[in-house]
Amino acid sequence: MEDTALPPQPFSNSRHLPTNPFSPYPPHHQNQSTAPPQTYTSHHVDPGLSSLDSNDGFQANFLPNLSDPSTHSIPLGGSFPRSGAPARQPQHQPHQRVQEVRQHLSSPVQQQQQQQQQRHSISSSSQYGVLGCQPQLPQLNQTYVQHAALERIQQENGHLQDRSASGAGKKDGGDFPGMKQVHDPPDLKIWRQRLFDVDQPITMTEDQFQTYFPHIDNVYSHRSTQRYKRKPFVSHYYDCRLKGRPPGTPKSDDPNKKKRKRQARERDLCDVKIKITEYFPGARATMAQLGEEPNDGTADNPDIIYPTETHAFGIMSNDSSTLPGANGERYYTLSRVNGTNANGKGDSVPGAHRHTLEESDKIKKSSIQRAFLKEEKERKKITPPHKQKTYHKKATGEALVTVKKHSKDNDLKLYGSCFCPFVQRVWIGLETKGLPYQYIEVDPYKKPQSLLDINPLGLVPALQHGSFNCHESTVLLEYIDDAFPDKPLLPSTPQARARARLWADHVNRKFVPSFYHTLQAQDASAQATNAAELRSHIEKLVDAADPTGPFFDGPSIGWVDIQLAPWLLRLSRVLSPYRGWPEPEQGSRWGRWVDAIEGDIYVKNTTSGRELYTDSYERYAENRPRTSQVADAVNQGRGLP
Repeated sequence: MEDTALPPQPFSNSRHLPTNPFSPYPPHHQNQSTAPPQTYTSHHVDPGLSSLDSNDGFQANFLPNLSDPSTHSIPLGGSFPRSGAPARQPQHQPHQRVQEVRQHLSSPVQQQQQQQQQRHSISSSSQYGVLGCQPQLPQLNQTYVQHAALERIQQENGHLQDRSASGAGKKDGGDFPGMKQVHDPPDLKIWRQRLFDVDQPITMTEDQFQTYFPHIDNVYSHRSTQRYKRKPFVSHYYDCRLKGRPPGTPKSDDPNKKKRKRQARERDLCDVKIKITEYFPGARATMAQLGEEPNDGTADNPDIIYPTETHAFGIMSNDSSTLPGANGERYYTLSRVNGTNANGKGDSVPGAHRHTLEESDKIKKSSIQRAFLKEEKERKKITPPHKQKTYHKKATGEALVTVKKHSKDNDLKLYGSCFCPFVQRVWIGLETKGLPYQYIEVDPYKKPQSLLDINPLGLVPALQHGSFNCHESTVLLEYIDDAFPDKPLLPSTPQARARARLWADHVNRKFVPSFYHTLQAQDASAQATNAAELRSHIEKLVDAADPTGPFFDGPSIGWVDIQLAPWLLRLSRVLSPYRGWPEPEQGSRWGRWVDAIEGDIYVKNTTSGRELYTDSYERYAENRPRTSQVADAVNQGRGLP
């Protein structure tokens, strides 16, 4: 049988046998012999081992004495090759040998099994049946075992990459996978401020880092990532985003580069840089075996604060079992590294941020905010939008009949909109007086020139009588009552006319604004407050009205009734569906007044179907912007236009 494990070598006249560091026996037993035994020294080095790069960390920690020929001296156990006979060469490839040794020494169990097999192979291959000394496979030193463990940790976490594939020195992105999207975690404001300041080293559990860092990542911009071959962590370096573009950096002229609209800001506004160290699972135990301290501030500052679920913010603890990563889990550390040199080496640039957290939030939104906005955008795509109702442009019901009846050209022209209560007020007056007129429907949101010629403000109602133009509903009522004295709207006596004007002013100044306040309020408490105020104004009108009625001044419709009627109709058609306005109590003075106005022929001739009012007033109920000048005045607390 050929001995491929240990080829014969030339004889050496060494007088003493050197101590074999790989022998399983103690040193004082290795040289016990009655006579100096013949020895030879092997000058052969396994090609598989000699092919290792002298600068390779694996060779530096693996078999440091293999290069010393004296460590290969073993006692002779048989005959020697004839003079001039070629030495047999090992029949394995260099790189294959490296992998075999790595695999052999990576596991203690495999190491013991292979040692037994090797002893058996050498014993059975000794010449002439004489058992020779059994050279042991080299024992792996403790440093290599620990470094192999670190390598396995990095491989398991995907941080030890093939240089030939990824390229040496290639910068990887600083994004962390698996970050959580918790919109409002506990103590978010405190965590954001602390991660913004980083005025002392911060150690965080994996759950804390994944929960809170996405809320502050808009402050920092990733600069570089440093990976280590023999360390169980990765270092990520970040600059403050307000650092800005360095002076002299040319703008890209790539036509394919996407142009983004950026908010202009000054350069070099902040010098803060931070380092985020990501420790792999089992890092603390592995580094403890190597006799190294984690670079998280625990060695220099034993009283460092670690916010945890049980010890939150400001509770100092020296109990190592409560530290993040103490039980083998992944954890992170953050520290400020001010400076401009490579890998965050400081250049004595002092101080914290030269701006506030609020200023950073104005520059860019955090990833949580961006994700939330993206979700909202996607949700709107999936969920069909609410079809908003809009105002009607043509009268319906009995009002449409009246419009057609008064569509012919006339010297007296009323410009109006079917849903406008101020228009209906003048319209009821024209119908009550029985005057011939022409009704012209216009869109108040698309003001025609004919309307602007009468009222430069473009508001309805507007009245044209020959060459005379006028607007404002109360003024128009007084004009037609004076211009056409037959069937007057105001009472006959000066005292009664003054009283009617007084309560009409109450309708315009108190009742009408309260109606719009109740309709436009979006808060339930504000709606209730405004509705109570509206009821109080109604009670004052009822107390001032004629006790018998059913109208304000008696049995027939009059000045105050015409002023109030359009909004009284809209109590049941608008406030009831949108704000739950109740029906009047049957038999009450207010109930009889409502029934009288609802049933009046002139009021009915100018009233459209209920759907027209419900649709047209949805924009008021939702308080949409640019609803009308009346709505804007109510929102701003001004008087009605």
